[in-house]
Amino acid sequence: MAGRPLKVVVLAAGQGTRMKSDLPKALHPVLGRPMVDYVIEAARALEPERLIVVVGHRAGEVREHVGDGVTYALQQPQLGTGHALLCAAGALGDQEADVVLLAVDVPLVRADTLSGLLAHHRRAGAAATVLTARVPDPTGYGRIVRDQDGNIRRIVEEKDASPALRAINEINTCIYCFQWPEILSPLSRLTALNRQGEFYLVDIVALLLANGRPVETVEAADPGEVEGVNDPAQLARAEARMKTDAIRHPERVREPWEGSRGDP
Repeated sequence: MAGRPLKVVVLAAGQGTRMKSDLPKALHPVLGRPMVDYVIEAARALEPERLIVVVGHRAGEVREHVGDGVTYALQQPQLGTGHALLCAAGALGDQEADVVLLAVDVPLVRADTLSGLLAHHRRAGAAATVLTARVPDPTGYGRIVRDQDGNIRRIVEEKDASPALRAINEINTCIYCFQWPEILSPLSRLTALNRQGEFYLVDIVALLLANGRPVETVEAADPGEVEGVNDPAQLARAEARMKTDAIRHPERVREPWEGSRGDP
């Protein structure tokens, strides 16, 4: 399985309304750099055969900033994370590959976390592998539902979760590995029968398991690294974390990558 080529998909189509900014979410600065830069930098460190950026809201501005060296897929309108990956299907092609998928709002994610997820996925021969985290406050995140043996059974988005499920503190980070094109079939069977009226990528887990296909999980060693930046409070925490990391680990300080064209 380790011989399969690697492709990476970055979901960067969102508007980011909770940031209370006119900027597209992908271009919102974190310590002076658009958050998309950090995520693409981590993705590039995996040396994928192809790096695909899914754009949507103000797509032209995001493309102008990111520049060349990536493949773009357009999600218009934005109908959820499952729909976003489906929009990238053409760019992914028919070739068998391992696909790492992550959202643009995790600027703290490190390349070694992604490579560890990929390595586990390949060793296990899983159809899908989900990066999870255990957090003191899971508000806003999808919850990981496991059976009595500790195996993942499904992921439930918060708006669709019962009070009992909302008490679960293991969350979905929206970072995955998939076998492509195997997941294309369940991806095309997603429905929008949920409170948000969106095509949830998380529903692929239950569909794969129902077909007898293995789904694995990897728990993030550092939950703070995979915290999403969706509002000003989360942005402040991310910036504080980056400053602390720069003091403790100066070798990890990230410089602007070559493809960046500067501030939008």
